[in-house]
Amino acid sequence: MKTAISIDDGLLFEADETARNMGLTRSRLFSMAVGEFLQVQRRQKMLHQLNEVYAGGPDAAEKSLLKVIKDKVRPVVKDRW
Repeated sequence: MKTAISIDDGLLFEADETARNMGLTRSRLFSMAVGEFLQVQRRQKMLHQLNEVYAGGPDAAEKSLLKVIKDKVRPVVKDRW
């Protein structure tokens, strides 16, 4: 899809030079840059959501499960160290 954007002359010059050095078209360079930017945004959003979910710490059922797991693993770890 074609679109028109406004961009600073210096930035456009640098983008053109970078694209040329990489053997890419300007369009491909901009597509790659926007794609990477959006991927970073998605990762930050997911991290924010995970931080919200786990902000309260483990609930009672998770604490109970963690205790059971630790009790089973502790003897194995002790034997190895």
